Amino acid sequence: MIIRIMSEGQYEVDGETLDRIKILDEHLMAAIERDDEAGFNQAFHEVVGLVRTGSVLEHHQLTESDLILPASDTTLVEAKLLFSQHPIE
Repeated sequence: MIIRIMSEGQYEVDGETLDRIKILDEHLMAAIERDDEAGFNQAFHEVVGLVRTGSVLEHHQLTESDLILPASDTTLVEAKLLFSQHPIE
């Protein structure tokens, strides 16, 4: 799976990493719903860290991303705004 971190680049992650990201995503969304900034920061930085363990795609490669994450310095307030404007179906 190809995952883009905004303002950083694209990474290809394997299935095992993707499974770990999905688990963290549940924690991330729960933290957002609880307005838990510390929980959000921990889960989001773990997700970003996992994505970064993947293979970096060169900038000249034009590949469609399967998933796009906000920039690694995104705050809880910014994440809430992003998710409220772009609900995942």
